[in-house]
Amino acid sequence: MVQSVKEMNTSSLGKILDVVMQEIPSRLGWIFLVDQKNRIIGQEVRPAVQAGERLRIEIVKDVLENGHPLIVSDQHLGMPDNIVCLPLIDKGKSFGGIYLMRGAVGGVYSNRDIEVLAAFARPVNVILKANSSQKSPSQAVGLNSSRLVGKSQDFFRVLHFIDCVKNNDVPVFISGESGTGKEVVARTIHNSGSRKARRFIAINCGAIPDHLLESELFGYARGAFTGAVKEKPGLIEEADQGTFFLDEIGDLSPPLQAKLLRVIQEKEIRRIGENRMRLIDVRFISATNKDIEKEVSEGHFREDLYYRLHIVSVNLPPLRKRKEDILILVNYLVEKYCCELKRDRIHFSPEALQLLLSYSWPGNVRELQNEIQRCLILFWDDNLIREEYLSKKIQKKNEKPVIHLYDYFHAKAEFEKRFLNEALARSDYNKTRTAEEIGLSRQGLFKLMKKHGILADQKIERI
Repeated sequence: MVQSVKEMNTSSLGKILDVVMQEIPSRLGWIFLVDQKNRIIGQEVRPAVQAGERLRIEIVKDVLENGHPLIVSDQHLGMPDNIVCLPLIDKGKSFGGIYLMRGAVGGVYSNRDIEVLAAFARPVNVILKANSSQKSPSQAVGLNSSRLVGKSQDFFRVLHFIDCVKNNDVPVFISGESGTGKEVVARTIHNSGSRKARRFIAINCGAIPDHLLESELFGYARGAFTGAVKEKPGLIEEADQGTFFLDEIGDLSPPLQAKLLRVIQEKEIRRIGENRMRLIDVRFISATNKDIEKEVSEGHFREDLYYRLHIVSVNLPPLRKRKEDILILVNYLVEKYCCELKRDRIHFSPEALQLLLSYSWPGNVRELQNEIQRCLILFWDDNLIREEYLSKKIQKKNEKPVIHLYDYFHAKAEFEKRFLNEALARSDYNKTRTAEEIGLSRQGLFKLMKKHGILADQKIERI
């Protein structure tokens, strides 16, 4: 993609930007392309940036990092700027953006403007793909398979843990609530470690009845029981020289716990109905959403098996405790499922993103995945997911007003409005005295009053 970006004629960007500004009246338009380090490698500005005017780079950085559009009403003293910025995304990576700015006359940008920008982002992608000689296999694998995504301290702590254990053969124990990504972590350990060339086999200990689980784990000989017409190796045996993942290990019955303990201790297995032992070379990873130490203390889980499995362990925090990962996860999942569903890339409105950020996500990443898939399927014809499209439970949970992504600007505007109302009240709404008191010209005062909707010909109640 970077190579195709470099080959793209900037005149094409200019033509797209000209049409965008015809559709969305703006004082300034900027379309730009960046490399993997977010360095600008191509851009067009309409018209040229005037002296004293600046582009809000901090907004652009936020949009590029999170991969989501942003609307900002930045209230400067007497000179309000309204900004909308939409990222250009391919294979989950931001490679540029479209940035528009206008004053108070044009008004605040709307979700409709984001939809228009999203429509114009498609031709940019088409041009880039036409210039690209080949697709990156590594990026394609990343989108078609589950992978770890985030930027929080907890996320990097898990990555560091994976890096420490990936090439060691000691058993790994993963704990965390349902939906936090325990199997994804287990697969990442396997796929990045020394056993990645061999098989990764997973089984959910709570999903299979006990009498069937034993034969699935250990295999059986021909004639071992009714219906055993031929011998069958167990899943542990099939994972030889690879990794065997025991999900929900806390649901394993005591008899099977004893047999699994012997397999781990002796590194050998015996099929049901056989007398001979078979040597195995398997790396065990286990996971549970239960308090395993409590299970041990209450006698539900063998203490000796606990110590065999719990040599190195990691706890995956719930999504509600790593809110800073939500926007990145949403961006990755939208790209992933749009690719799977073969539909155009969509965006969430700023209001919808705020609802996603304020929701507690009791089902964690799995619930977030389901919500995004639901929106993509039910609102197929829309390229902007609005707040009313989200599940009712997400909307209802947001009873308190959420903080805007750029709450500083909103707080500043609220302060200005409150400050003006109080100053006007002190001077009994005499504009000349008010202007003198707060250090503004009479004209400057009227500009601020107009910006905040404070009427000049009547008294306004204090906020």
